[in-house]
Amino acid sequence: MASQPGSPFARLIAAACRHAQVLTSDVACAEARRNLALKRLAWLETFEGLLERLEVVSSVVFALPVRLDEKDVPLLCAAIRARSEYFVTGDRRDFGHLFETRVQGALVITPLRLTEILTGRGEAEGEGQQ
Repeated sequence: MASQPGSPFARLIAAACRHAQVLTSDVACAEARRNLALKRLAWLETFEGLLERLEVVSSVVFALPVRLDEKDVPLLCAAIRARSEYFVTGDRRDFGHLFETRVQGALVITPLRLTEILTGRGEAEGEGQQ
């Protein structure tokens, strides 16, 4: 959705870029490109422009102290390896059980939670430590 010009997600990423270094993984980029090519080809150009503002890090896989589907492990591992403060995802099905939990240093949060943090309406407190 961040690739949709003017979307709330695109604005959130722009705001985050003003406050911090924003990262994504090569695996996430590849998946987004595939999905856009299949479903929203017109948004692909906006996506590529968005990537120019982000740092793309290499995905890795290592053992995690939490339960995740195999396809999602490289995403969280990349954030941990990059020493990210937050791992932001709207994927409630696969990551919902980890929301507001810190996993090896990265606090798993929703885009709404990131908005609250950026606007000062919420402190970043991870309830669970992993």
